[in-house]
Amino acid sequence: MIRSVKGMRDILPPSSAAWNHVEAAARRVFHRFNYQEIRTPILEETALFVRGVGEETDIVSKEMYTFEDRDGSSLTMRPENTASVLRAYIEHRLDQQPGLQKLYYIGPMFRRERPQKGRYRQFYQIGAEAIGSDSPAIDAEVIELVVGLLTEVGLSDFTLLINSVGSKQSRARYNEALREQLKELAPKMCTDCRRRAETNPLRVLDCKVPEDQPIIDRLPSILDYLDDADREHFREVREFLDERGIAYEVKPRLVRGLDYYARTTFEITHGALGAQNAILGGGRYDGLAELLGSKVPAPGIGFSIGEDRLVMTTENQIEQPSLGVYIAPMGEAALRHCAVLASEIRRLDLSVEVGTERKLKRMLELANKLRARYTLIVGDNEIVTQSYALKDMSSGDQQTLTKQALLDHLARAQ
Repeated sequence: MIRSVKGMRDILPPSSAAWNHVEAAARRVFHRFNYQEIRTPILEETALFVRGVGEETDIVSKEMYTFEDRDGSSLTMRPENTASVLRAYIEHRLDQQPGLQKLYYIGPMFRRERPQKGRYRQFYQIGAEAIGSDSPAIDAEVIELVVGLLTEVGLSDFTLLINSVGSKQSRARYNEALREQLKELAPKMCTDCRRRAETNPLRVLDCKVPEDQPIIDRLPSILDYLDDADREHFREVREFLDERGIAYEVKPRLVRGLDYYARTTFEITHGALGAQNAILGGGRYDGLAELLGSKVPAPGIGFSIGEDRLVMTTENQIEQPSLGVYIAPMGEAALRHCAVLASEIRRLDLSVEVGTERKLKRMLELANKLRARYTLIVGDNEIVTQSYALKDMSSGDQQTLTKQALLDHLARAQ
């Protein structure tokens, strides 16, 4: 037997209904905030992620699915989508379009990390990017969108964490302070942190090794190294959130795992996910467009939600879809008649199943298992009289209706 590749999975009914529920809710919220959908390729040039995400990040150094194409070029299955969206923004000159470019995406990403609860090698993200403004008001609006999206899908009791990692200049000063302190502390930390202490000290703060956390807690706070402009930007973001009544916690160790973040970073956690409890993260990435070759500055902010984990936390709260009408034909002539009748009922936007079993008892059992709202039993007499016995499966009530009365009743009952 051939099985699915390790770390990848099939999403089957009824679970797929929960995925559709989450994605439909996300699209409704994106519409309210005037975001338009973008769909980028799954394959990109490897250089896009090396330059955009950062060569020293775990994603690039350990987790990417990269291969050589037949022409010798290096291609990578996208491990995240912000770099891809910025590439599309630059390539198609979206900076020449009017106003802020507000784009969202829903789709699969790929990272070869250890599979665990809610984490897969092919995983799905719902994300958005607002490109073209460095205003703290946009940062707050993006966070408001995120909170609204989680609420829309039925999630509650989540925690919003925010921080500022400052501009390039502020981070340079902070990196020097970290590097100095880590000379003494890094030898006591994990292998990755010892390497990061030399190559990219800020990444040490993103370490997930439990034994390293007490050491990380002793390191200086980046908030003490922000320049006046960065400090004012972060103050205004918090002020905009306060005015919206959005609760948050400032977490100075929150740096996220990607090199392109600048100034505002944020994360939302949920207790139902255990130790690895982050359900989404995001932040500002001023300067990323220029790093990817843009001649025009394109400051932006975005986020991505781990859809696999979001569905996992909300799946039990989502009512599974039921069948609208189950039609049980009695005989070959009735089956042909019911096929046409089913087509007319489907035009009312109702789901319909026409039974093909020979025994009525078996078809009624199936109607119950499929959680049909209504059942129609159609035999020779119904074909002749063009009247139908419609049974409400929840109440048990039954009424005989002409064909037009049947269609009118089903239309009203939705």
